[in-house]
Amino acid sequence: MGAGHDHGHATSNASALSKALALTGTFLVVEVVAGVLTGSLALISDAAHMLTDTAGLAIALAAIKIGQRPADNRRTFGYRRFEILAAAFNAILLFAVAAYILYEAYHRFLSPPIIQAVPMLVVAFIGLLVNFAAMRLLADGKDSSLNVKGAYLEVWADMLGSLGVMAAAAIIWLTDWKWVDPMVAVAIGLWVLPRTWQLFSETLNVLLEGVPEGIDLDAVATRLKATSGVSDVHDLHIWALSSNAPSLSAHMVISDGANAETTRSAAAKTLSDEFMITHVTIQTELVDCRLERDDHGLH
Repeated sequence: MGAGHDHGHATSNASALSKALALTGTFLVVEVVAGVLTGSLALISDAAHMLTDTAGLAIALAAIKIGQRPADNRRTFGYRRFEILAAAFNAILLFAVAAYILYEAYHRFLSPPIIQAVPMLVVAFIGLLVNFAAMRLLADGKDSSLNVKGAYLEVWADMLGSLGVMAAAAIIWLTDWKWVDPMVAVAIGLWVLPRTWQLFSETLNVLLEGVPEGIDLDAVATRLKATSGVSDVHDLHIWALSSNAPSLSAHMVISDGANAETTRSAAAKTLSDEFMITHVTIQTELVDCRLERDDHGLH
């Protein structure tokens, strides 16, 4: 039942992501062309942000599709880490795009070009509608999937960018203050940078097999040691194959008289119920293996 339920969620999320990707991908082309024709850097920078949204949606969709492939003899953990590799590439691309926007904005402050404000306003408004439609498509899946939630937040942030471009277009139309265009572009670029750094840091943590965000290693160790029949816990490792697939391995020393299998099952249930860690490997020991290693001169 659980597997079928998860498959249903995955199918529904994949459908929503496909529709949102088609919307944002189509408008991305329109916005780039419009930005070049109107001379608006703010519009081009918003298109760059739309590019990251499109890439984020494509990554999320690919993660669902490829992640469903079964493990094989070469990739015994399966293909779920593809999401992380693609996200890291996306973060590097984002850094490059943001740097270009800031560089181009500097030159436009020095020499403002002619900007067609009305077409800029119209295109930004269409972009706002596209982002809103994409958000509605992803809304149902954002609470059941961190993958979809990330895509949802990307689109939400880009909707704010569209609002910024609309504000710049209106100000230029009413006042002819051309410096507003590069200023909005800088604001969008600075908005992208910290989010990009956060994305890159999260992917790096997964690739380095760090403890997943939201899990306290000391709290897990304390809770395991409190399990009935457990004398001590050591060699505790927690990592993640992807953004929402935590795994754990540990050595657990069993108290005298305790049943090893019963204790191990109780510990596994605690990890699942309290920490949402279901991929667990626990080695039970009657004697701490570290003492045996010391006795044999092993370190």
